[in-house]
Amino acid sequence: MLVAGENLFKQYGETPLLNHCSLYISEGEKIGVIGRNGAGKSTLLKLMAGKELPDGGTVTVHGSIRIGYLPQIPPVTDSHTVLEQVLADTVLSGERAEEYEAKQMLSRLGISDTEALVGTLSGGQKKRVALAGVLLSRCEILILDEPTNHLDDEMIRWLENWLIRYKGALLMVTHDRYFLDRIVSRIAEVRGAGLHLYNCNYASYLELRAQQEEMEAGTQRKRQSLLRKELAWMQQGPKARGTKSRSRIERFEALEAQTGQEAARKLELQSVSTRLGKKTIELHGVTKGYGDRVLIQDFDQMIARDARIGIVGPNGCGKSTLLKLIAGQHQPDSGEVIVGDTVQIGYFAQDCAEMDPGMRVIDFVKSFGETVQTVDGTVTASQMLEQFLFPADLQWNTISRLSGGERRRLYLLSVLMTAPNILLLDEPTNDLDIDTSMVLEEYIEGFSGAVVLVSHDRYFLDKTTDHILEFQGDGQIRKYLGGYSEYLNQREPDASSQRSDKAEPERDKPKAKRERSSSLQAKARFTFKEQREYEEIDDVIAGLEQKRAEVEKAIAEAASDFEELQRLLVLQDEIHQQLEEQTERWLYLNDLADRIEQESKL
Repeated sequence: MLVAGENLFKQYGETPLLNHCSLYISEGEKIGVIGRNGAGKSTLLKLMAGKELPDGGTVTVHGSIRIGYLPQIPPVTDSHTVLEQVLADTVLSGERAEEYEAKQMLSRLGISDTEALVGTLSGGQKKRVALAGVLLSRCEILILDEPTNHLDDEMIRWLENWLIRYKGALLMVTHDRYFLDRIVSRIAEVRGAGLHLYNCNYASYLELRAQQEEMEAGTQRKRQSLLRKELAWMQQGPKARGTKSRSRIERFEALEAQTGQEAARKLELQSVSTRLGKKTIELHGVTKGYGDRVLIQDFDQMIARDARIGIVGPNGCGKSTLLKLIAGQHQPDSGEVIVGDTVQIGYFAQDCAEMDPGMRVIDFVKSFGETVQTVDGTVTASQMLEQFLFPADLQWNTISRLSGGERRRLYLLSVLMTAPNILLLDEPTNDLDIDTSMVLEEYIEGFSGAVVLVSHDRYFLDKTTDHILEFQGDGQIRKYLGGYSEYLNQREPDASSQRSDKAEPERDKPKAKRERSSSLQAKARFTFKEQREYEEIDDVIAGLEQKRAEVEKAIAEAASDFEELQRLLVLQDEIHQQLEEQTERWLYLNDLADRIEQESKL
């Protein structure tokens, strides 16, 4: 046991956020914290990291355990250089990292200018700098709040692999479902001021929750059936109701007083859109750049009426610029964007529109429309807020009192209130909880117009898109048919071989794993090639480990030579990949050898 949080109680305002919750973190354990926006996930992390004190209960850190903590908005010193900030963050854990390590980690996270002042960085870049410092800290526990925010898909896959290999304990909040499913072995759901623990990954958690909700629904139906029977008996009149019938009267009163299992409030979005004509939006020979850098070069695209297009690529490559060109907020340097007469664009920007923090929630929505026409008729602004999980009491709160996720949800509602028929969504799932993301996926599925979206959420892309546009980084945009997983499979071999995604587990398994799972079902035997490989593989692995040690030493010595450092990092990656493949092969061959030996004894 490393950290124990027992009977934690935390309250803001009148309603408890966490009510007598307990969480224990053991050595090497990886826990994912999920729950709706505002449920108390970040508060739980702050308490476990010792950044806030509970109103009740205790948090006990055993021994000299060191904790690395990444908040949603990390504190930074604007006057520090990027390198100084990372090194300063590692000192907080008690051991300063080496400069070459800091540069290596920053390079992984897309930060190349280590001498830039932190004050000149964007919010996303500051988050990545802080993440680099936390990952380099020599800690027994990492506590990470939304670590994948502001990372592109390549960085997310790299971080995913890094955390899978991390030997310490991990407690993190994330809404990236692929990321969550592949890393954690335990789910902690914050719900109704309580903490519900599941000893499984995210996929298994979904099965358990479905079973749990089914049981709760069955209990509620049984209670309602009993209540109807008792009510029918009570309405029969005073037939011989003496002392013997008093127990039934008391049972009816008890049943009537029960509230039953309160059903989880669900966000239900109705498809709201105006009629879209045959002519939508067309881009012809569009080119856009800034200074000497060309982001989009001679790009053609016609957006079909029912299009579902996902846009991917590294940070800063021009994805948001493309959306702004389509929305008419930016003009191309050359080429043209043709917009049909009936097109009504709803543009959800990456950074929420400026909201007056002193404005009431209901007044903000009404500024976009008092009512909106849906498939079920006219719906008022207040009713739409109810559907977006803003109950009546919260509607009269000021925007300043909303959480980051609640503001994103409110902003999304304001976009949909305009009844668009073409949706442009820039990172729509950032800061949205998993439940809201799932409902947004359903909304997009039923939306009668076109959807073009930028997202690093791989699961979200798989669920919502049937075409992918990939920015190549040189102004060229490559087109792929299918969702995110299909896009990965179609990429060039050198790119797809580096991925860690496993949307189709059997097909994407390493070759050694596939061989091990299939060959062990047949009669066990070595081929001539396998026999030789089995005899030599220990020496092969030892040689690769020696090479890795030599490269790591060279990396330390090349800290001041950035180009040499980059070359060595690439070589280090190649060696690591070879080691993983040979280790998998070693497992397969040794499993097969064990089975051959067992069968020979039969």
